[in-house]
Amino acid sequence: MACPSEGSGIRNRASGCGVVVPMTTPGSDMAERYERARGLFEHGEYQAAAEALAALVDESALQPPLHGTTELRLLLARSYYHSAQLGRAERVTRAILADVPDEAYANLLLGRTLQRQGRQAEAKPHLAMAELLGGYAGSGRLPRDDDGPQR
Repeated sequence: MACPSEGSGIRNRASGCGVVVPMTTPGSDMAERYERARGLFEHGEYQAAAEALAALVDESALQPPLHGTTELRLLLARSYYHSAQLGRAERVTRAILADVPDEAYANLLLGRTLQRQGRQAEAKPHLAMAELLGGYAGSGRLPRDDDGPQR
């Protein structure tokens, strides 16, 4: 006799079935791949993380959204930044800010990316916005101007 819940991902003890089939939901494969990419990032494998995350971002554009992709795209931008792919980091952060202009960390990341490219004047408004929205200056993440005494 076959278990009536076979393939549903649940255990049916009433009918004597004891096999648990893993339950899959839309996006669970993407969630697992995201966690693997996060692990790569956390272990300093920024290039590999960027490749994995770029594929996820591309795929997420083709599927109905389960939720926003800002966190995913921010991690992709951070991976690009840390692997010195500054042009790509800039493009991703600008796209994020086009969708979510008040994302403090995206402003910080864009400002830092522009600084690393030697584009100080372009970086300044993004760093100021990051300070305003996220309070990053008080944490020591943003440099102070040398225009006057520090308070």
